[in-house]
Amino acid sequence: MIPLEWMPPLMFAGLVVFMIIGYPVAFSLAAVGFFFGFLSIEMGYFTMAFMQAIPGRVFGSILSNELLLAIPFFTFMGAILEKCGLAEDMLESMGQLFGPVRGGLGYSTIIVGFILGAITGTVAAQVIAMALITLPVMMRYKYDMRYATGVLAASGTITQLVPPSLVLVVLADQLGRSVGDMYLGAWGPSLMQIAIFAAYTFYVTLVKPDALPGVPRTLFGKALLIKCAWGIIPAGVLIFLVLGTIMMGLATPTEAGAMGTIGAIVLAVVRNAPLTRFDRIAFGAGCAAAVIGALIGIVAFKSIPFKIAFTIMFAAVVWLSWRAWQVRELRELIVQAFQATMRITAMVAFILVGATCFSITFQGVDGNQWVEHLMSGLPGGVWGFLIVVNLFVFFLAFFLDFFEIAFIIIPMLAPVAQKLLTPVVGADAALIWFGVMICVNVQTSFMHPPFGFALFYLRSVAPKEVKSSDIYWGSVPWVFLQLIMVAIVIFVPWTVTVFLDKPSGVDPTKVKIEIQAPPSDDAPPPVFGTPPKN
Repeated sequence: MIPLEWMPPLMFAGLVVFMIIGYPVAFSLAAVGFFFGFLSIEMGYFTMAFMQAIPGRVFGSILSNELLLAIPFFTFMGAILEKCGLAEDMLESMGQLFGPVRGGLGYSTIIVGFILGAITGTVAAQVIAMALITLPVMMRYKYDMRYATGVLAASGTITQLVPPSLVLVVLADQLGRSVGDMYLGAWGPSLMQIAIFAAYTFYVTLVKPDALPGVPRTLFGKALLIKCAWGIIPAGVLIFLVLGTIMMGLATPTEAGAMGTIGAIVLAVVRNAPLTRFDRIAFGAGCAAAVIGALIGIVAFKSIPFKIAFTIMFAAVVWLSWRAWQVRELRELIVQAFQATMRITAMVAFILVGATCFSITFQGVDGNQWVEHLMSGLPGGVWGFLIVVNLFVFFLAFFLDFFEIAFIIIPMLAPVAQKLLTPVVGADAALIWFGVMICVNVQTSFMHPPFGFALFYLRSVAPKEVKSSDIYWGSVPWVFLQLIMVAIVIFVPWTVTVFLDKPSGVDPTKVKIEIQAPPSDDAPPPVFGTPPKN
């Protein structure tokens, strides 16, 4: 008979064996969960009734979870934007703006990566689009190849951290925190990560001036302003629709994702479809009405005008989409976006079901207590816990993607994190800090050789003149920059909590509410004023 305290580590060992074999993670999780579940029933650790929690959890808290509906919306939005030409316009306009400066193409790539990360949420689309557009220009002007490949891959992975990142949505769901708070917590590290990337670019221009030469500007004056506006304003409007509505409480993440999807379709149609004058007038009127309604809703801080504006905008987009469907190129584009969305959504759903099977059994054999005892006993207290967890996630990311890490590891670590981190930043911010920290760490999973997917995406579109060794060696400095950001988030928690609502400072356990008992029928009536003297 296997002792109860051996069951949790044996479950982990079984999962590792399946992953080494190469079996799909979703089915590996389910297989390990069911095997140890029935083994535990046979040994008397729990009964068959306990396993009924698996279908209840799947149908109750997963398939009916409205927050997870944001995943297909954001995925579809990113797939549409990948092909609509937005990335090209942004890179060209930023290249014209910063090109003459040493390292200008590097700065442009970093800024565009940040903006695209706020509207696409997909690493593959971002890395491929920027590499196809910017890498040939960098090669033409003799940029250092290792810097060029490194900045392209790193700027693509920033999308994992910049809201509305899918990683943040999933982490908010697994940690039981609001997506809006998770987004607010991620803004500080996002901006700081961009600053670190830009500082490294500036350092390279100082020590190797010829490695990052300036690029001649071909547009000036009014033409340059129009080019920059056409590349930046549409992205800014889309970011406002998606992020502003969530953070202001006007829309849920799912509603914001739907608006982002509509906005992506609008950009694709306006940029690629031949529209008649009536189409432009009708769509312009619909957009104007939608903007006015949205502004009224924001100023009055009410959701009804905003939802009316959303309905008007939706009607305008439906008409425009019907016109776009008649354009063959756009109709292939939309079908491909649906296919990519279905693949990713199905993968997430299967991983969720498998993780549920594993986690239910893990809880049944007191796995949570085992993890808490293991992590609470680490030397160094809170800081020892954070360092070990981040090292564990860093090496785990060599083999698992962020969905698998979020669904397997985070639910086990969340109770321990809540207990240990609350004295440092407070109960409300503890899991937000922890979640953003993991998100910063997970960025590296796309970058570190030899399994970084961003490097694979870059290799797939880079010209044959670009050596694979340059791609891999070029990623190393940027991985270290990302690890520096992880260390900053660990030891300077205000980088996450600075934008969060400050706690009231009132301990709810010490609040006393005294209710005076009503007077009885025999009690004398209350006396008002001062009784007269005899």
